[in-house]
Amino acid sequence: MKLLVFGAGFSGRAILSELASECECAIGTARSETKRDAIEATGARALVYDGAITDELADAMASATHLVQSIAPDHQAETGSGDPLLAAVKDGFAGAFPALQWIGYLSTVGVYGDHGGEWIDEDTECRPVSRRSKARLAAEDDWRLAAAGAGRPLAIIRLSGIYGPGRNAFVNLSEGKARRLIKPGQVFNRIHVADIAGATAMLARGQTPGTFNVTDEKPAPPQDVVEEAAQISGFRLPPETDFETADLSPMARSFYGENKRVSNLRIREAGYRFRYPDYHAGLKALWSEGNWKG
Repeated sequence: MKLLVFGAGFSGRAILSELASECECAIGTARSETKRDAIEATGARALVYDGAITDELADAMASATHLVQSIAPDHQAETGSGDPLLAAVKDGFAGAFPALQWIGYLSTVGVYGDHGGEWIDEDTECRPVSRRSKARLAAEDDWRLAAAGAGRPLAIIRLSGIYGPGRNAFVNLSEGKARRLIKPGQVFNRIHVADIAGATAMLARGQTPGTFNVTDEKPAPPQDVVEEAAQISGFRLPPETDFETADLSPMARSFYGENKRVSNLRIREAGYRFRYPDYHAGLKALWSEGNWKG
C-alpha cells in the first residue's frame, strides 16, 4: 500500500498512525511546514499542499495506491462543490492518480440535516441545512463522479462529532470552557478519532466501496458528556445554561439546528468492531490512559 492523505489534521494523522507501519510509503499533506513534525511523528512523510501541486506532490499522487481526502470543501465557492483536490486536478483526476486502487473521502453526518431526533442510516434522505454541510454533500457527489470516471472504488466516510487526545470534554473542563447547554430533546453522536482511523484502515485494506456512517452507538444530550467527564475527573461542573438564552456564535447555534440519531450498523456489518462504542468507553479510556491532554 502506498498511502496519500490529503489534509493530515487530527483525523488524517490518526489514519496515518494506523496504517504507516504496513505501508510501502505513507505521505500526509499540510498547508504549511509548521505541521511537518506532527505528521512525521506518525511514521509518515510530510508534504506541503496549499492549493498548488508541486512536482514532488505530483510524483506522490502518481504512485499512490490508496488516497484519503480529508480537506473540507470551500463552502463559499461560487460553482461546483469547492473540493480543493478535485479543483486542482480538474478533469485530469485519473491521469493524476494512475496507480490508485481505492479512495476514501471523509465527510460528515451533517449532510443528513435535521431529522427531529429520529434514527437514520445511510439510506436516509440527505437534506443539509448549513452551507458547510451542503458543500460536503456536493463534494460527495463530485467524488462519486471522479471515482466512477476513473473506475476506482470510493468509500464515503461520514463522521460525527470528533473527540480524542487533546480534543475532549476533559480539556474543556480543565480550561474552564465547558458548557452545559440545555435544549430539551437534543442529541448528538460522537466518534473517537481512533475509531475513525480503525474504520478507515479496514476499508482501505479491503478496498471497500460504499457509504458508511462512522459514529458511536449512543447518541446523547451534550450535557450528559460534560457531566460524565466531570464525574470521572473531578473537574468543576459548570452550571446549566438554557440554549434559547445562551450567548452563542451563529456557527455554534447552527449545530443545534440539526437533531438526529445516526446508526453505524452498516460499518459494523462490514466487519468493523468499535474500540470505543460510546462516549462512556471513550472518556474512561482517555482518563485512565492519561492521554486526554494530547
